[in-house]
Amino acid sequence: MFGFKYLGNTHVPHRKNTAQMPAVKMPPPDEVLLHVAQNIGAPAKVIVKAGDEVKVGQVIAEAGGFVSAPIHASVSGKVVKVDKYLCYGGQTVDAVRIQSDGLMTVDESIAPPVITDLDSLVEAVRNSGLVGLGGAGFPTSVKLAGAKNGSINTLVVNGAECEPYITADTRTMLDDTAYVVAGIELLEKCIPSIESIVFGIEANKPECIARLQEAFKNDKKVTVKKLPSLYPQGSEKVLVYNCTGRTVMEGKLPSDAGVIVMNVSSLAFIAKYAETGMPLVERTLTLDGSAVSEPKNITAPIGTAIGKVIEFGGGLKEEAGKVLYGGPMMGVCICNLEDPVLKTTNAITAFNKKDSTPAKETACIHCGRCVSVCPHSLNPTEFARALNVEMKEVRMEKLDAAKVMLCMECGSCSFVCPANRPLVQNNRIAKAELRAYLAHQATLTK
Repeated sequence: MFGFKYLGNTHVPHRKNTAQMPAVKMPPPDEVLLHVAQNIGAPAKVIVKAGDEVKVGQVIAEAGGFVSAPIHASVSGKVVKVDKYLCYGGQTVDAVRIQSDGLMTVDESIAPPVITDLDSLVEAVRNSGLVGLGGAGFPTSVKLAGAKNGSINTLVVNGAECEPYITADTRTMLDDTAYVVAGIELLEKCIPSIESIVFGIEANKPECIARLQEAFKNDKKVTVKKLPSLYPQGSEKVLVYNCTGRTVMEGKLPSDAGVIVMNVSSLAFIAKYAETGMPLVERTLTLDGSAVSEPKNITAPIGTAIGKVIEFGGGLKEEAGKVLYGGPMMGVCICNLEDPVLKTTNAITAFNKKDSTPAKETACIHCGRCVSVCPHSLNPTEFARALNVEMKEVRMEKLDAAKVMLCMECGSCSFVCPANRPLVQNNRIAKAELRAYLAHQATLTK
């Protein structure tokens, strides 16, 4: 055990109802909708037009910059429309609608990449369209490129999967163990500076821990670390600290601490891509929640309508009051069941009206629970007070001084608040306001 206190101390209900259910592959839908903003960074740039015939794995949108990722057709068929699409975050972006021919014909260009060193690995991963499958969506090739200066000596593999309900990564560790091993072998070969590899897995997944301990028993670089089942264990900075004892400082990345963090499903995908050359065109996700008839893990083509996934999974047993991309702690509301499965969609959770009705908000009693559970010991009530300051400059100064940008929006504060105050929502508003203000100030100094 490391001689430090673990970060993250919120006990959330696990509800891993689908942990023992291997993913079921759904057939291709009648159509898919592929929008270009499926990663952190620049959106991809559409290179097809209405009327074009496309095949599975074909590039339909090129990366829009260094921090970006291409988009590939997830079905074969015809492009029926290239139009604007309003994302759940309010951003309007280009989107390609493909009518499936039901054949799933693979593009002739699909072939295993030649990977011999770090440069070829980065290029291959970039071409694959891979972004962080844990939900953050950071282009994986950019992470790997950070190892080119030789400063990376530790790989942390995220198998924590700390959100309630979600078990997609659990099934990767159990069903695709061979690909997880192959992914580690590939990274060890291409990034010789890596001296230590740590799998961080919560203690509520004993089968995964045992499986990987057995798989890596002869690899002296690899440690499978059993972590306390405390939310938000899977958050990047929390995971780095709890697995290595290193602190990722404010405004810095794990690479600045000599670490690359990779989701276990991302790792397995890299090995699959190296073997087959098939880019990221499908997504394994967990379907669960109090409104879901038959919780299960499903592998669906990216771009499939959420409603179609729910229908394939057995439908809803009662009217949903709220449907989320992701889990109940950090998930975001789906506005329409026609919204598509994204690269970052690790779960669809649908709750009945009773479970999705917000509790009545009351006055803050200054109990300090929100501070005690925050991984960074931030004070959400301080952010809320700052938001009420009338003078904008003073308001921004207070938010900046209170370190609101360190908030990872994990939802722990809202979860424990006895007054049912929308703390994480306030934090999100405060961050957006401060970010816009700082960007404006930067333009004034140029």
